[in-house]
Amino acid sequence: MTITVFIRYEIDPSQCAAFQQYAENWGRIIPKCGGNLVGYFLPHEGTNDIAWGLISFASLAEYEVYRARLKADPEGRANFALAQEKRFILREQRTFLEGVAGTLHGAAA
Repeated sequence: MTITVFIRYEIDPSQCAAFQQYAENWGRIIPKCGGNLVGYFLPHEGTNDIAWGLISFASLAEYEVYRARLKADPEGRANFALAQEKRFILREQRTFLEGVAGTLHGAAA
């Protein structure tokens, strides 16, 4: 069973570029620490203060191993510190999802 961690961020819309750099940093760090990065998504049109990050794992146990690696990783710690220092994340929510078989990665006809 694959699980996906869906992270919903409420961000400071005046610091979208800072959040983008934060997300791009995770693009290197997350795979190195064992996560399957689906992607980070910034507001484009409409609501301007919500962003998302999606990371998949084979199991919750793999997620826990990843979290430990992430906390020990110097780049990971530096990226968390960047967010604390710049304060561009106002709120963060995590939801753990299981994909519905037969609905994933359906290509347009």
